[in-house]
Amino acid sequence: MRALVQRVSEANVTVDGEIAGEIGAGLLVLVCAMRGDTQAQSEWLARKLVNLRIFADDAGRMNRSLADIGGAALIVSQFTLAAETKGNRPGFSAAAPPDEGRRLYEHFSEQVRSHGVPVANGIFGADMKVGLVNDGPVTIWLDSEAR
Repeated sequence: MRALVQRVSEANVTVDGEIAGEIGAGLLVLVCAMRGDTQAQSEWLARKLVNLRIFADDAGRMNRSLADIGGAALIVSQFTLAAETKGNRPGFSAAAPPDEGRRLYEHFSEQVRSHGVPVANGIFGADMKVGLVNDGPVTIWLDSEAR
């Protein structure tokens, strides 16, 4: 699984003009299940996300995790993270099929929640508008293949 993680002071996702999910301080997580991904990879990614030390400590150094600060996660499915960009038109065949992608996305969200982190979600497969205030900015790429 792949995730693009952004440290935010606030974030929201809307569908058809209605807020589907929103958080204050925490992480906006754009996540994509790749073809062949497993629940074990989803669980690894959730642990990595919750424990990633990218929030400032009292000295201003990135040394605190989402769990440490009591922050929330806004998790949004984004199959375009699987883009293959050899040519000028991206291909997405490396993304998991929709049913498998949904299952792993939901499992990932449940795993983050199981670590005591409040989770808000977008709507899988919907045309979403994401708003955020990137804090830092801090944006980090995570990939379960790198574990």
